[in-house]
Amino acid sequence: MARALFIIDVQNDFTEGGALGVDGGAAVAAGISRLLAEHPLHYDYVFASRDWHTAAGDNGGHFAADGAEPDYIGTWPAHCVADTAGADYHRDLALPAGTVHIRKGQGEPGYSIFAGVDESGSRTAELLIEHAVTDVDIVGIATDHCVRASGLDALEHGQRVRVLTDLVVGVDPDASAAALAALAYAGATLTTAEDLATA
Repeated sequence: MARALFIIDVQNDFTEGGALGVDGGAAVAAGISRLLAEHPLHYDYVFASRDWHTAAGDNGGHFAADGAEPDYIGTWPAHCVADTAGADYHRDLALPAGTVHIRKGQGEPGYSIFAGVDESGSRTAELLIEHAVTDVDIVGIATDHCVRASGLDALEHGQRVRVLTDLVVGVDPDASAAALAALAYAGATLTTAEDLATA
């Protein structure tokens, strides 16, 4: 049995100053780096996801059509386009060697880390089975969107899930609280990085 850390979408476009910047995103990036530096042996594997949208087209309706106003529910401004600075990890996120990099949203919405693939084309669920991962901790951006989707999918795939609530940040406070409640109801444990350190 192995434990993995899922780092969800800690990218420039989702942090302060980005196309869909969330207040507190940079602090989450730094906090995740601190967790990994202070507890280098806590996780057997680290998975880091990124939106990696295609520049051409609307990515399955995910980007608002030219001239249309995004509704910020199902359609969004262009963001995290592949091979742009906005799609890069935030500069304060220091990932360890051996991190499994997952790209999602390649021509489609792709909210969950389970919608993505690694550099060889293997899907996240396949990789968890391959590495005998049974427990997943989740951190990243945004609580009310991709963190929520990734956590619910992890539970659906039979993982024991913990969400580190001090290392996630959302777009809307009410929606983020509802997302954490939904995750807890579905079986996730809500805890903090600080609690892990003292456990």
